[in-house]
Amino acid sequence: MSQERISSGIPGLDKYLGGGLLPGTTTAIVGASGVGKTQFALHFLNAGLATEGHRGVILDLTARGDSQNHAQYAQSIFNWTIREHDPNATFDPDEFFRKLNAHEEIGGDYLQAFPYNGRRVTRRDLDEDQWRDWKIDLTRRLDATIAYLYGAFAQGARRVVIDGVEPVERQGDSIQFELMEYVDQQILKKESSWVARDLFRQNYRRYEDQIAAHSYDSSSVGAILSYTSRETSLETLIDKPLEEGDYFAQANTVIYLGKIRDGLKFRRAMYVFKHRGSACSDEIIPYVIDDSGIHIDD
Repeated sequence: MSQERISSGIPGLDKYLGGGLLPGTTTAIVGASGVGKTQFALHFLNAGLATEGHRGVILDLTARGDSQNHAQYAQSIFNWTIREHDPNATFDPDEFFRKLNAHEEIGGDYLQAFPYNGRRVTRRDLDEDQWRDWKIDLTRRLDATIAYLYGAFAQGARRVVIDGVEPVERQGDSIQFELMEYVDQQILKKESSWVARDLFRQNYRRYEDQIAAHSYDSSSVGAILSYTSRETSLETLIDKPLEEGDYFAQANTVIYLGKIRDGLKFRRAMYVFKHRGSACSDEIIPYVIDDSGIHIDD
């Protein structure tokens, strides 16, 4: 059993996770709107400042323009001013390495991959022409996403949050899930040299020495997928079976956030549904949210 851990960043939680989350894996945080997923994700990212010397980055896949309040919570809880990355920025290899070698910031802390408002991204909501247009646009969004994440990891970030994935009946019908799975398998879990090949393409040989000089270990990267569920009850989430092909069946760690009944009132609680490769608690874990974020309520 691996002893290597990265902190969740949430006071009191790591002891329920056998010491923390596992690097090189993806953790799915699942719960309804308003249950604290954004605060959870920001705690995780902010913890990187102390352990890796770099806060992590956010990849927001929302396409309807719904605010996740990342910037507001980051500022109020951690005094962290989130800088947005231009989703339409053109990747310039010479400028990329100039900034990298000069220790200048390459991109921001936050990328909204689909910079649209009011558009759904599931197959059943689009006609065939619209679906084809989305698939074409997805290729462009992949290029921007690869450049953003590769640059962040080359500069020292080792944490990423993927947010804004909407609930769907079939995950295979969602452009968001398609991009998210690509990011997970083809960027986060791939050796940095292979990610660079996808980014630099025909220019790879020209920049090969600089790419090698700024390589990073993908097995040290930790990721959180924040997913909005329709279910609000923690018990309902726990009882819901993971179907074959469900992305969460593949995730290393799944943590459910929801409401539980406590006498005549409801309160928030989480449950570590699975945590492969590590000991973890079977307890229901109550938590509170206040001005300083999430805290385990012991």
